[in-house]
Amino acid sequence: MLINKNTKIIGERVILVPYRKEHVLKYNSWMQSKELQELTASEPLTLNQEYEMQHSWMLDNDKCTFIILDKEKYEETQNEVAAMIGDTNLFFLNNEDGPLAVVAEAEIMIAEEWARRKGCGWEAMVFLLKYGIDKLQVKQYTVKISANNAISIHMFEKMGFIQTAFTQVFQEVTMEKLVDDQFKQFIKENTKHHLVIEDGEEVVQF
Repeated sequence: MLINKNTKIIGERVILVPYRKEHVLKYNSWMQSKELQELTASEPLTLNQEYEMQHSWMLDNDKCTFIILDKEKYEETQNEVAAMIGDTNLFFLNNEDGPLAVVAEAEIMIAEEWARRKGCGWEAMVFLLKYGIDKLQVKQYTVKISANNAISIHMFEKMGFIQTAFTQVFQEVTMEKLVDDQFKQFIKENTKHHLVIEDGEEVVQF
């Protein structure tokens, strides 16, 4: 999505950056993992297909994607690729009125095992949810999670998501959350003292 092509979100544990061409090789290597394919309900792509996907996602108004960097690793290396640990996405489900949506499906993947269970997924997800509310006018979120991904299910339950469906064939749980005042306050409390940098210059409290 072009709206976030120059956006960087900086937190205590993670940094979110747009998915760019230089990230594709490492991302494609992640997605050869059978474990990640199962957890994300994804099929592996060739490297050329992944480059095409990255380019289309950058331009597509129905998708908003950020690569997740480990902040400590990035500060140590000053290299985004070396610091990559996963990605997080919004897929807009009703886009009749243009690029801003009402309902968005959220996804997150922490691909690097060493970066799991450190709070990186939680922080990256609340950043994305707030970005969707503030910048993209999202009014309701939905997530679809593999039934055996207990960690992700528990994380979204802690965020207030409620299970609304279970697909036996795909062994997949659907959870939803309305963006009401209580949820906005929850997100605000969990995104204190973080920054959004737009176009490399403007810095605002997040």
